[in-house]
Amino acid sequence: MNVSRRLRSPIGLSALALLIACAGCSSTDDRGTAAVPSPGAGVTELCRNLAERLPREVNGLKRRDPKPASPLTAGWGDPAIILRCGVARPAKMNDPAADGVTVNGVGWLLEEQTDGSFRFTTTLRKAYVEVSIPEQRTGDGVGPLTDFAAPVRKSIPEGIA
Repeated sequence: MNVSRRLRSPIGLSALALLIACAGCSSTDDRGTAAVPSPGAGVTELCRNLAERLPREVNGLKRRDPKPASPLTAGWGDPAIILRCGVARPAKMNDPAADGVTVNGVGWLLEEQTDGSFRFTTTLRKAYVEVSIPEQRTGDGVGPLTDFAAPVRKSIPEGIA
């Protein structure tokens, strides 16, 4: 049976119509995306513990997790503040002149990005937790980090990853 005959049958036409309809569909979910880290088992377990303690709101923004869904990533607001747990140690940590900040007992490496956003990565913890704050949300400075301090302290022990 050739393709043109198959498309003329009622079943073939229905299947074709369904395929065309689905191809035109797009998700109305406009959540951002985030690369999911791939740490070892021990760090993954620490990150899962952190995921259970993360707040529903950060700096007044409701939680909107990025795609793909993972216990190693979380997001708040749109444009989103993105948290990734289990990231690799940033090379900038080797720079003695690197900027850092301590917020409620948690140390963070500060990296300003070329697009005006900021990336913060925990220091002296058994897992590296990265928080990216888009340029539109940098007006609050390190304010969003205050919402992460307690969960990080309770979930990620001090030490060197």
